[in-house]
Amino acid sequence: MATDSPDEKWNTAETEIMQATYRALLAHGYADLSISRIADELDKSKAALYYHYDSKDDLLVAFLGFAVDRFETTISTETGADPNDDLEHVIEKLLPLRPDEEQRQLQEVMVGLRSQAMTNEAFREQFTRLDEQIVITTEEIIQRGIDDGVFRDVDPTRIAEHIQATINGTMYARATTNRENAAAATRVSLSSYIDSELRRNA
Repeated sequence: MATDSPDEKWNTAETEIMQATYRALLAHGYADLSISRIADELDKSKAALYYHYDSKDDLLVAFLGFAVDRFETTISTETGADPNDDLEHVIEKLLPLRPDEEQRQLQEVMVGLRSQAMTNEAFREQFTRLDEQIVITTEEIIQRGIDDGVFRDVDPTRIAEHIQATINGTMYARATTNRENAAAATRVSLSSYIDSELRRNA
């Protein structure tokens, strides 16, 4: 996750807190995260964090909102030329075939945070927003491919929802099991699905 501010709604102080939260999450995970550890990453007192956020969960809800905004900004600047390449780029961004250590840690963090959405409505709302943004982004790429004659005339929402569900399931399996080959096999299977559903030469 890049740490630049995604848009003007995040001021400098908030962006620095989000960057510190990200570093603390990678270092400690959700279970061992604390305001003190975030403050250490920020090199400020806990009081500085409590000035902006009432609790750890309040801060993490904001962090999820920051992550959604960052995803939207990043994808909008990295896609737009070729629907085939753009679709592959989004999938690789969300579910890298060979994740590095930071990507692995981030996936584990996001799975840990997502589990809180079962009982925390604020977390649920942010993950709903994240998933909907991913589906919309994927759907728009597919629709552009249809309009350009690159993809078959299909229901883009159906395909986008399938891709999203596959990504979420694979991310969860990768973060919670040692079945590393299964995750790689699912990526291959997802590519085959896209070929058969979308590409005219499949």
